[in-house]
Amino acid sequence: MEFLRVEDLCKVYGKGENRVTALNHVSLSIEKGEFISIIGSSGSGKSTLLHAIAGVDTPTSGKIYLNGHDVYASNNEKLAIFRRRQVGLIYQFNNLIPTLNVVENITLPILMDKRKVNKERLDDLLTLLGLEERRKHLPNQLSGGQQQRVAIGRALMNAPAVMLADEPTGALDSRNGHEIIKLLKESNKKYGQTLILVTHDENIALQAERMITIADGKVVRDERQVARS
Repeated sequence: MEFLRVEDLCKVYGKGENRVTALNHVSLSIEKGEFISIIGSSGSGKSTLLHAIAGVDTPTSGKIYLNGHDVYASNNEKLAIFRRRQVGLIYQFNNLIPTLNVVENITLPILMDKRKVNKERLDDLLTLLGLEERRKHLPNQLSGGQQQRVAIGRALMNAPAVMLADEPTGALDSRNGHEIIKLLKESNKKYGQTLILVTHDENIALQAERMITIADGKVVRDERQVARS
């Protein structure tokens, strides 16, 4: 069942001699619950594509449909609500609030949206993340891997339809990086959420069920594979 459709997407920055085409007529279709990796070198357009899907970087032309919803057909207020409730974003740097503890960082998006925290889901997430004993710890009391786990929990807390991870292991050592990818795969299976992960690391990209390669703003390869454990 098609969940995400990207149609003839273009993104151009600048004008004249400074014109840069980041995305060049990209089209693809992703099914609900798939784990997709998008791989490419620096400047290939992979992060631009991810941010366009997330609703944070408006494309120059083309369409993005998420669960049948035209992402950019809404006004700014509705687009912001869409981002908060439908998209879970994980970046290379976790961007945690240093004065908030683990639980407060994870539940912050819910509270900002003026909604009630689902205590059962919070406890479930803390167990999945291995952070049950770190509930009251501040970010500076956590390891780098634990901080990234908190960032993942924050992205998952809203039960988003799609999880988008932009180089989520880039700031971690190989052991912690492996654990983060394992965790993302577990959450993908447990919650049935579509997972799209951007990376320049082929070893990480090969963990996915399907790998899309981007070069010069174009999809040059799209192949299904046997995901590695």
